[in-house]
Amino acid sequence: MKESAAVKKQKVALITGITGQDGSYLSELLLSKNYKVVGLVSKKYNIGWDNISHLRAKLILEEGDLLNKNSLERIFLRYQPAEVYNLAGITFIPTCWEKPVLAFDINALGPLRILEIIRDRYPKTRFFQASSGQIFGYPQESPQTEKTLIAPKDPYAIAKACAHFMVRSFRENYGLFLVNGILYNHESPRRGEEFVTRKITLGAAKIKLGLAENLKLGNLEAQQDWGWAPDYVEAMWLMLQAKKAEDFIIATGKIHSVRDICYLAFKTLGLDYRRYVIRDKILYRQQRGKPLMGNPYKAKKLLGWQPKVTFEEMIQLMTKADCQQLKNKKGKR
Repeated sequence: MKESAAVKKQKVALITGITGQDGSYLSELLLSKNYKVVGLVSKKYNIGWDNISHLRAKLILEEGDLLNKNSLERIFLRYQPAEVYNLAGITFIPTCWEKPVLAFDINALGPLRILEIIRDRYPKTRFFQASSGQIFGYPQESPQTEKTLIAPKDPYAIAKACAHFMVRSFRENYGLFLVNGILYNHESPRRGEEFVTRKITLGAAKIKLGLAENLKLGNLEAQQDWGWAPDYVEAMWLMLQAKKAEDFIIATGKIHSVRDICYLAFKTLGLDYRRYVIRDKILYRQQRGKPLMGNPYKAKKLLGWQPKVTFEEMIQLMTKADCQQLKNKKGKR
């Protein structure tokens, strides 16, 4: 009898973007808390299974698409999730410039399709939207808070801002438990190789192992607020456990430069980045406005959230992981 009661209490969570960095770490967290985890996977936009390969036997994976409302309705009907985490989307800004219509359809209208389903049939479901610090555009104040002017400047940020406003609108008009997590850059060994942190840690590892001679980068002085992805998914979960639905900035409140990443990554491997990093004018991007740095005060005060891994520890972990991964590949040849 006790066992069946425990099964009844098991919460169901639906994660879109489950095969991505955040989706995989969130899956681990929710499984550790005895959730039944359902993941939305798309054949059309599948990034591969590497991030969840160690978890697949514990997950329920359902084929669907944020572009297809019928597929979303089918999954809701089958599992009636208590919590939904929308982490899917096109997150690489250059891709959003190349395909702005697709980016808007996935990043803005995708979550809107889920909001309609919750409003019309599952009003008790709690919903987390992965918003972004990029919605502040070129901010005139730093650090940014939840009250900073939202002024997006590129297709990715515009779509994210649209979804952000729709979540707020549905929450205010229908009294639903819907929240935006305004996420600043967060990294890990599972981060895509196209992002600058991974580009650097992987590049340093390749140089260390003799697989590359140099690393081409753009603006080494560009600054960002970078945090540890597993810390950020914990904040997502905390937001849906709160008594009141509110939006929160999830950030470290500290900024570092691309040069800082280079220094730490190469130092971890006993190298001096100045001997290997080449400045490429084609990759150079001028940073406009004040640095994107979030103030996490509200999340710390109301959610009790606290980042656990420092920037320095994060870069060291990523560099060592990339080095080990390359050694493993080398050993299999």
